[in-house]
Amino acid sequence: MNDRPQPAPPVRSTDPHQYYGKPDGGWRASLYEIIFESETRKGQLFDLGLIGAILLSVLAAVLTSIAPIAREHGTWLVAAEWFFTILFTIEYVARLLCVRRPVRYARSFFGVIDLLSILPSYISLFLPGAHVLLDVRILRLLRIFRILKLTLYIQEYSMLNEALMASRRKILVFLSVVFLVVFILGTVMYVVEGPAHGYTSIPTAVYWAISTMTTVGFGDLVPKTDIGRFIASFMMLLGWGILAVPTGIISSEIAAQRGLRTVLGRSCTRCLLTGHDADARFCKACGEALPPAQG
Repeated sequence: MNDRPQPAPPVRSTDPHQYYGKPDGGWRASLYEIIFESETRKGQLFDLGLIGAILLSVLAAVLTSIAPIAREHGTWLVAAEWFFTILFTIEYVARLLCVRRPVRYARSFFGVIDLLSILPSYISLFLPGAHVLLDVRILRLLRIFRILKLTLYIQEYSMLNEALMASRRKILVFLSVVFLVVFILGTVMYVVEGPAHGYTSIPTAVYWAISTMTTVGFGDLVPKTDIGRFIASFMMLLGWGILAVPTGIISSEIAAQRGLRTVLGRSCTRCLLTGHDADARFCKACGEALPPAQG
């Protein structure tokens, strides 16, 4: 029997940007560390500034949709919009320049979001009166996609995404069971209540079952018979229990992901902070380089 200790399994990197490739050196590598590696001090300042710019740009887009504010402060809002558009354009170009695989980044999720956040402003500039496209100004609503860029800079978003991906099969099975229950009970309600009480078809009855199971209850369809009310009461009580199932699944996965990503023994030599991620290279508090992970 082999009593030798088994080596710890390699920790999968959670850095979504290693896929794009970091340059070996030079100004591109320095720019890469500032833009993509938020653990450094400069990277943290860059991310905080970018988050502020994203929130302000979204605020400007929201204020532009309010007619009284747009009439009174339209000039300032337009100037702010173009300021943020140029700022995000520079950021987008900088990201393409500092990675070894710019095409791969441009085709990634966040690369597409970066492009969508600036593209509507340029389209409205070159095609201001293109009525054949209905109304180009509608495309400017895509500026709200800038808020999705926030998920790139908040670590908890990454952890939540990993938990959802890890539990996707369980959730898919759970949703399939819920769909079967809703479909069966909706069909039963169609038979019990019938078109005379508004349940004109099985899809309509399934719609009622979904709104009842989720405890929404729009009130546009209401059972009139005693059997129908009994089924509705059962579905409402069942809905409370069903809502708790995916919450438990995702919570357990988040706890598992947190345990995999955290190495309690790694401490910062400057501020003595512990609890860094297994693949972290810099302290998340002060930006000091961390000692290599043991194991």
